[in-house]
Amino acid sequence: MKTTELAIVGLGGVGGYFGFKLAQFYAPDPAVNITFVARGATYDAVKEHGLTLLSPEHPHSVTRPAKLVQAVAELADVDVVVICVKEYDLEKICTELKPILHDNVVLLPLMNGVDIYDRIRRIIPAASVLPACVYVASHIKEKGVVEHKGNPGRIIVGQDPQRPAYQPQHVVGLLADAGIAIEYQPDAFPAIWTKFFFIASFGLVSARYNKSIGQVEEDSSLRERAQAIMQEIAAIAHEKGVVLPADIISQTFQKARSFPYHTPTSLQLDVNSNKSDTELELFAGAILTYGEALHIEVKETRKIYQEIQESQLHKASR
Repeated sequence: MKTTELAIVGLGGVGGYFGFKLAQFYAPDPAVNITFVARGATYDAVKEHGLTLLSPEHPHSVTRPAKLVQAVAELADVDVVVICVKEYDLEKICTELKPILHDNVVLLPLMNGVDIYDRIRRIIPAASVLPACVYVASHIKEKGVVEHKGNPGRIIVGQDPQRPAYQPQHVVGLLADAGIAIEYQPDAFPAIWTKFFFIASFGLVSARYNKSIGQVEEDSSLRERAQAIMQEIAAIAHEKGVVLPADIISQTFQKARSFPYHTPTSLQLDVNSNKSDTELELFAGAILTYGEALHIEVKETRKIYQEIQESQLHKASR
């Protein structure tokens, strides 16, 4: 029986959490080899100390992969690649992956955003790419150490629309056997877009005003801006044929009310701490690009995108 070679690319909050579970479970199993691809100080820390996960799910919190490499170019005959990089690194990673992949490889991107599948497909046309939506509250505490809080991480994964003959049950089973909560839905795009309604609208408004989710939800003027962005997302999703609930906007506001009042968004934290790389393009950029391609007006998104950019330039010049 051939050994399944599975690689985790990126050991941030998401890759570290799911990579830990896979490496720990399959460590004694010769049928599955887990490889971590990590760079710089993260590579050094994992090589010396292993990967640490601080989580109520795992009292024994250190594990090591079967292999640890510093670049995707070092992967050999890989069967499954779980992509967990930041969105601004996606094209670079895909370009590096393309020459080493065989036609039957499966790519599973565990990333935020509605355009991830399209962006991978533009660079890698031959592989099977599984659209996925991921929920996990985890972050890098320090290099080689990932902290997880709250509910167990969860993945919704679907079928590759360009390779309908490929059934991903084998990959789903590999993750499920490792104790990962993973649900297969033939069409995962409704789940991906449903999450995007929340993270994009509240992310952009919270970043623009440096207000928490609760503050955005309670302020009528900020609610109106978030709702206008959601309406633009809804128009794009409709044009793309993504089937969503008729009350998706009210559902999104209801979801916002489920968070503690002072919860910030990740985009808010990054923009207002002057990080050079943020998810601004992941959220606003995707809406603007799809809007232009589909001839849909996205005035509110364009306006708030420009306001955030101007604010960042102003801070940088001070």
